[in-house]
Amino acid sequence: MRLIFTLSFILVSYFGMSQNISLIKKMKPEKEYSNIYVKKISDDSLQTSFLIWVKKSVKNHYHAEHTENIYVLAGKAKMTIADSVLRIRKGDFLSIPKGVHHSVTKVFGRGPLKVLSIQAPKFTGADRVFVDE
Repeated sequence: MRLIFTLSFILVSYFGMSQNISLIKKMKPEKEYSNIYVKKISDDSLQTSFLIWVKKSVKNHYHAEHTENIYVLAGKAKMTIADSVLRIRKGDFLSIPKGVHHSVTKVFGRGPLKVLSIQAPKFTGADRVFVDE
C-alpha cells in the first residue's frame, strides 16, 4: 500500500494527476546513450525519483545515506545486492537499504532495463560510493 501511495504521490507531483502512470511507461530517453541514461522526475527534501535506463550494467556501489527503492518497468537483468544474485524483470520491486552494495551485472533481452528509482532522503549524488571489485 505504501508503494502505491508513493508512486501516486510522485506521479501527482510530476504530472499533476496519478492517472498518468502510462506516461512514465511510455517515456523514452531524450538522447542517445551508450550504457546508462537517468531522468529526474520528482524531487523534494524527502526523496528524489528517477527513471533509469540501463543497456549493459551498473558498477558496484552503495549509498551512504540513502535507501533506494527500485520498481522494474521493463527489461530483464542480473543484479547483485550484498551477497545475493538475483534475476530481475518487469514488475519486480527491490528495496536497498543505505550502505548495502548493489550492481546490475548484466542486462538481458532486446531492450534496456528501465526502472523507477526512488531515493530517500533527497538525492544529490554525493553519497554514491563506487566499490572496487
